[in-house]
Amino acid sequence: METSSADVACTDVVSPPKRETSVHPAFDSPEADIIIVSRDLTCFRVHSFTLKTTSGWFRSLFTLPRPVSSSSDDFGTQSKTTSAPTASSPETIHLDEDAETLEIVLRMISGLPITPITSYDIIDAVLYASEKYDMPGPASLVRIAILTPPLADQPLRLYASSSRFGWIEEARIASERTLALDLWSEENWKMLRRVDGPAALDLLKLHRSRREGVRKRLEEYPFVSCSADALCARCRRQTDHHTWRELKYKILMEMDTRPLGDTVLNVGLQEWPEAKACWEARCPNAACASVIYDKTETVRLIRDCIESLPRTV
Repeated sequence: METSSADVACTDVVSPPKRETSVHPAFDSPEADIIIVSRDLTCFRVHSFTLKTTSGWFRSLFTLPRPVSSSSDDFGTQSKTTSAPTASSPETIHLDEDAETLEIVLRMISGLPITPITSYDIIDAVLYASEKYDMPGPASLVRIAILTPPLADQPLRLYASSSRFGWIEEARIASERTLALDLWSEENWKMLRRVDGPAALDLLKLHRSRREGVRKRLEEYPFVSCSADALCARCRRQTDHHTWRELKYKILMEMDTRPLGDTVLNVGLQEWPEAKACWEARCPNAACASVIYDKTETVRLIRDCIESLPRTV
């Protein structure tokens, strides 16, 4: 059965546009014998010597058998030779990283100037590439950079990277800086999930130990404990210490959300309604009416307690 041309819908098949490669201007040396191609098709011409001396992965790669080329002499005899990459016949290697990541890594191993890194997304990509290709040089430069602003202003990301790569001193610095954060907030909790399990537990333990340290100290002498007789220190009349209990509860809640304790010492004990009520509390005996709590001594003891708490993992 024949079909007429009218019954057939004629459509033009349009091929997707072919993506073209581009050469990075900082890596376009005609003397380079290796061409590295990024995921987004940016080419980097690099010397194999640079790659071999800075990367264990490339050093191993270049020890593998090279491509074999065939040639014939004047008598028609075929011969096969193993050719090393040269500037006139460079070897092309495709990598999974994008151009931005490869540029930073290649600049680091080539001794070229680099622009300041301001994003932990880039830091993570560079560290992943450094680990993947066994490049200790870029990782060591990143280790220095993460302690400078603005990267140092993100202590949880700093702690995650430091703990992952075993940078003990940087992890301690980062853990101390996290004391100003509420790990239980939604934003910080999502970030905490990026931290390795044992390191995350160590950080949670540090935060909790500071709150518990304050709680235990506030139950000890000379502070008023729940089990102590509620008596006025001067006239020995029964006294209700509810203002102190409310202030103590406020202090513990603040230590839970900001374990650093600076808001307790610098603001809370001076301006909180609970603090003002505590310092103004007096004996209910009209003949006595003495101030129940010594503000100066109480603040000093709380300050000593907070300053003695552990500050790092």
